[in-house]
Amino acid sequence: MVILAMMADQPPPLEATPIMNELTLLPHMVNGDSMQQVILVQVNPGETFTIRDEDGHIQCIQGPAHVPLVSSNGSVPPIFVPPGYVSQVVEENGVRKVVVLPHSSEFHPSMHPPSPHVPHYMHPHPALLPHPPHPVYSPVPGTGEIPPQFIHQPPPPPPPHVYQEQEPRSHGRTNFIQRDERTLKMQEHLKKRLKDRQASGHTNNKINSPPSPHKVHNSSNTNVQNGNGKVQQVAGGLIKQKQTGKTRASSPADAEMGESDTESKKLYDLHLSIGKPVVSDIQARSAVLSWNLPFSSQNGESSSLTPATFIFEVAVSNSGKNGKFKPVYIGEETTVTLPELRPATDYHVRVSATSSSIKESVSELVSFTTESCEPDAPAAPKLINRTKNSLSLHWKSSNDNGSKITNFLLEWDEGKNGTFKECYYGNLKQYKLTKLFPSTKYLFRLASKNDIGMSGFSETVIYYTAGIVPSPPLPPQLTQAGVTWLSLKWSPPNGVSSDDSLTYTLDMEEEDSGYGFQPKYNGDELSCTLKNLRRSTSYKFRLSACNSEGKSNPSEVVEYSTIPDKPGPPSKPTVKGKLHSHDVKVTWDPPKDNGGSDISKYFLEISETLIGTKWKIVYSGSVREHVCDHLKPGTSYRLRVSCISKGGESPVSDVLTVQTSAVPPGPCPMPYLASKAKPREITLQWDPPSTDGGSEVTEYVVEMANSEQDEHRQVYQGLTLECTVNNLHPGRLYCFWIRAGNKAGLGPPSEKAEISTAAGPPDQCSTPLLTCKAATCVVVTWESPACNGAEISEYRLDWGQMEGSMRVIYTGPCLSYEVKGLTPATTYYCRVQAVNIAGVGLFGDTGVVTTPASVPAAVSGLQQLEEDQIEIPLPLSMCLAIQWEEPCCHGSDIIGYNIEYGGKQLVTVGRVTSHILENLQPDTLYRIRIQAINNFGVGPFSHSIKAKTKPLPPDPPHLECVVFSYQSLKLKWGEGPSRALITNPTQFNLQMEDRFGRFVTVYSGPSHTYKVQRLNESTTYYFKIQAYSDAGEGKFSEVHAFTTAKSPPASLKAPKVNQLGENICEITWDPLQSMKRDSIVYILQLASGREVDQVYKGSETSFRFTNFQTNCEYRFRVCAGRRYQDSTGLQELYGPYSPSTVFSSQKQELVPQCADSIAESAKVKKPSDEQIAAILLIGFAVVAVLFASVVQYFVIK
Repeated sequence: MVILAMMADQPPPLEATPIMNELTLLPHMVNGDSMQQVILVQVNPGETFTIRDEDGHIQCIQGPAHVPLVSSNGSVPPIFVPPGYVSQVVEENGVRKVVVLPHSSEFHPSMHPPSPHVPHYMHPHPALLPHPPHPVYSPVPGTGEIPPQFIHQPPPPPPPHVYQEQEPRSHGRTNFIQRDERTLKMQEHLKKRLKDRQASGHTNNKINSPPSPHKVHNSSNTNVQNGNGKVQQVAGGLIKQKQTGKTRASSPADAEMGESDTESKKLYDLHLSIGKPVVSDIQARSAVLSWNLPFSSQNGESSSLTPATFIFEVAVSNSGKNGKFKPVYIGEETTVTLPELRPATDYHVRVSATSSSIKESVSELVSFTTESCEPDAPAAPKLINRTKNSLSLHWKSSNDNGSKITNFLLEWDEGKNGTFKECYYGNLKQYKLTKLFPSTKYLFRLASKNDIGMSGFSETVIYYTAGIVPSPPLPPQLTQAGVTWLSLKWSPPNGVSSDDSLTYTLDMEEEDSGYGFQPKYNGDELSCTLKNLRRSTSYKFRLSACNSEGKSNPSEVVEYSTIPDKPGPPSKPTVKGKLHSHDVKVTWDPPKDNGGSDISKYFLEISETLIGTKWKIVYSGSVREHVCDHLKPGTSYRLRVSCISKGGESPVSDVLTVQTSAVPPGPCPMPYLASKAKPREITLQWDPPSTDGGSEVTEYVVEMANSEQDEHRQVYQGLTLECTVNNLHPGRLYCFWIRAGNKAGLGPPSEKAEISTAAGPPDQCSTPLLTCKAATCVVVTWESPACNGAEISEYRLDWGQMEGSMRVIYTGPCLSYEVKGLTPATTYYCRVQAVNIAGVGLFGDTGVVTTPASVPAAVSGLQQLEEDQIEIPLPLSMCLAIQWEEPCCHGSDIIGYNIEYGGKQLVTVGRVTSHILENLQPDTLYRIRIQAINNFGVGPFSHSIKAKTKPLPPDPPHLECVVFSYQSLKLKWGEGPSRALITNPTQFNLQMEDRFGRFVTVYSGPSHTYKVQRLNESTTYYFKIQAYSDAGEGKFSEVHAFTTAKSPPASLKAPKVNQLGENICEITWDPLQSMKRDSIVYILQLASGREVDQVYKGSETSFRFTNFQTNCEYRFRVCAGRRYQDSTGLQELYGPYSPSTVFSSQKQELVPQCADSIAESAKVKKPSDEQIAAILLIGFAVVAVLFASVVQYFVIK
């Protein structure tokens, strides 16, 4: 009896909620007790379901969850429902259904009758208890717990009563309207979940634990708020709630909901049908199942459905038609392979189709039986008895897979660890092997055979025959001994084969223990290590061998000892007596643990560094004290002790740190000058003493005396290694000593250092005396100042035209100097400075002198003016323009210039800075220089420059025409190469008269030839030429007249041949227009084989040809000629021949081979020079464009 309960809330999630695992399963529920019925209660999110268990405890279950309830006596347990809901019992096909639903609804249940084999899931509960704080809502139909193969679709029952007298109550739940779009979205989500499961490996034509389609199907059911007249979809059917309570006006939303309810009810009324599946390709362990797509029927009409809207479930049972069906496939395919079947077994299969909006359909059952096959591999044979020479084996039959087992095959390896051989074949299930060897290993395996074939072999087993007790082994040997362990090894007893399985027992007896021999090892290894022994102790050992037959006598007793351990560290050394500056006496105690042996020697180590691992052994012996000498005063030392015995070397003791007493520092090195000695002070510097006496130096004392016998005076006391002694006399010798001191006192003085002060620089010089000897020469004299202890070695004279920017022009011992090369009428300043070995004295006062006026200075900046620098045009072949800068006047204004050029020719000009030399020789080199003039005379000449006049312009060359054509004239002039030379200094300008009578330039360049193109035929053209160079442009030549030739006629098209009779044909061709009133004549040629004959010449455009031979091929071609009159008489000018036309006398018809003639003409005719030049020009242009594109792309961008 199934109880359906619906609760109005938000739509349940697509994923089926898990069953509460707090409730245990009962055995009788699993076995399918038919007296009990299952009720599934769905707890929605945000709700609480309260139940009472068998112990009387109250249990609250929070949603979402599915709670299975069981009724043990078949009666309906009481269901407490909230206000606004009612429970109703419906009888349908002998099955009672309890439905809990809103009291104002039309409910169309689509329930499935329970199967007598439905498993139960939890303890029976007597009642459902209401929970006051959380009202219990009507349960929703359970999803997914009843297997699908036992669920059928009955017709819908009549609608329940409708209660309108009670007002619907809202419980604060959110309204939800079920629409067709929601159904489509749920259906798409179901398909997506199925694909995800197949991709993750859950579905591969076999599902280990597939979810029931009712879980997926019911997951799309929509629950709405109780009593508000919304649409509800349960188990694929739609439920329409009627409006209750007060009458409310209809709204657009209500109208839309009504339409949606109508469409949903129509979908629900569809009846789905699926045909009986077909089983094919039945094997022993697999079969192929296929079925057709389902079809729907409504009101007696059938229609096909889209396959993408269905999900199929295949369920298989091997326990009869009413047995338990197991789902093996869920998906959208219509053909599946049933794998992992059992041979010779009856199977029953059915297919169910589900959809989110149409009722589920289950097909008819189809039954089939798998094929028989060879038996399964049997279990390995078992040993039931053994002796030294025999083995008795027993085995059981395996699954025969539909065919009775007739024989068994037993194989063995004959005890050789080789290939298996047959030792028994028959129908018995036991066998005894005799005549075997004692203590031997044998391998066995078994196979079964029926009428179909032989099964696979069982697992290989190993059995041994019985043997004899082994002989006593040799005593164990010592491989290595340690402080607390001994490693022993031994060998097998004599007469034992390598295949025998032996174990060994090692007994040990400890010295003076009184316990005797005790077993310490038992195993099949040939060695062992005994640990946790006492150090330096003797142990006795013996060995026994064991096999399956018994234990051997023990071996001889041997004795081995552990080695002693290394001793512990000695005590920390201590100082004995008083600490001295160069020695210390230390003593120590022996270690507390000597490791089991006496101490043989002690080691005393010393380290001068407080941190580090540099240690030095200063004593080794058995005495436990030692005097460490030759130490440094005031130095810290570390001392440690270690010892050695038979067990090894001990760890070092704790470290003792001692420091010897300090002494005054040792003598310092002799002081020295830190820098160069000055006249009145000396800076001394010294180094620290070689030994600081064991204490840091705290001060240095500097003592000074005029001589070694004089009293020492302290001039410095401090910690730095440098001092400056002031208030000394220049050039005096002084004696210095250094002493260092620490906390123990001052050390001895250093050796004497004799240092002299330096001499002082001279005094300031007096003002020098200046005397003008000439306009460019001044004599300077000065007096010698005081030398300040050192003889003056030189004097320095500063000279300049400004007082602040003078420079040294003289250095030497003299007291006078003559300054030359001065500028007249210029003021100069000077001063003198004295220098000796001590340094440089101060400059004296500055002296001033002005030189008298004189002739001008030399002219500078003389240069020749170029043609573009001259404002007015000049004949440069006879003139030279020069320019210069005005020089210094030296106190008197410049009144003119003398210009010297050529053969001592002199020209005087006024006060200008440029001049034009005229009446010169063309193409001549001149040397030019200039001098300035003032009232004192003529100044010196400037530097010379070389200037050359230009040559005269070139004469025009002789012009002639070397090649005539009807559209071009090739002209040539002068003597020289036809191609232009870049280095040619002479250029040419060729001009031609146009139609307006004007001469225009057609070529300008260094070439001696030029071809004038694009001319008219038989036309006279007029030309003149001019030569120009760096010297200028020459005169034009006289006018020359050249006439172009007449042009030949153009090529004609191929003539046409028409056969007029058996022995006559007519040849016609297109006429040409007359050329400049010249008549046109035609020549017709006939080619037969290699012979060419002219058959016609005249002005007609047709010709009749007769008397030709049959079965021959003739070719005709024609050309046009131009007939004109000149001074020599009548002339004819012919153009090229037309393509040939082939005529065959055999066929008596024209064979126009235009393509052949065109091909032949293309083969024969070669391209002209103009065509080749055009092709090259186009190729170069394409390459240039490509190169420019590449440069722009890769370089610029």
